Amino acid sequence: MVQLNPDIIVAPATIQAVAAKKATDTIPIVVPVLADPVGLGFVASEARPTGNVTGIAPYVKGLPAKQLELAREVVPGATRIGLVDDVNDPKARPQRREIEAAGKDLEIKIVPAEVRTPSDIGSAFNDLAATGVEVVVVEQSNMLIISRTQIAELLAAKKLPAVYGYREHVEAGGLISYGVNLNSCFHRAAYYLDKILKGAKPADLPVEFPTNIELVINLKTAKALGLKIPPTLLVRADEVIE
Repeated sequence: MVQLNPDIIVAPATIQAVAAKKATDTIPIVVPVLADPVGLGFVASEARPTGNVTGIAPYVKGLPAKQLELAREVVPGATRIGLVDDVNDPKARPQRREIEAAGKDLEIKIVPAEVRTPSDIGSAFNDLAATGVEVVVVEQSNMLIISRTQIAELLAAKKLPAVYGYREHVEAGGLISYGVNLNSCFHRAAYYLDKILKGAKPADLPVEFPTNIELVINLKTAKALGLKIPPTLLVRADEVIE
């Protein structure tokens, strides 16, 4: 792609952005789903990137901890919560750190199940079920959202509720999600493309953080799991799938 010398490279998410950045320091790279841009060396700061990478960062600090709190609302009193950890996705590391820290504060045992390829997903859920976790948090990750139908089916078979960061999981049969709408991130990426094509430099275009966090609940899945979603949670929901 770099040899074709395009005006801009759109790297859909962080894992593709890593590869693009290794290939070029000069061609502008716009990332609709960018995580940990400072930690990964993409930008000097979110406000002033200074390099050739910019975009939208839907990984919001505090969000994984809120997902853990949601897991406790869905299964009140849960003390063992599973975490599906995609160790190959760069944005997974800060999520795991935050969830483990929040678990310590809440006196919850976090049980991680690491996955590296889609073929690991089945055994990961088998391991979590065997350890007696009461609810699962599924990280925001490329591979995990692509495998969302498989994940929903596995959890349904094991009667395990789960909390996700992407609504697409809930649309595929998952229980509940709390996070950024990915479609809105890709729509906003067009703003960056327009600016760059008109002469702006990525170095001068701040990384943006979405302000709209949505809560989506699948009541059909809750019923199949034998769960009663608290009315206080239903009132807060942006969308309820029935």
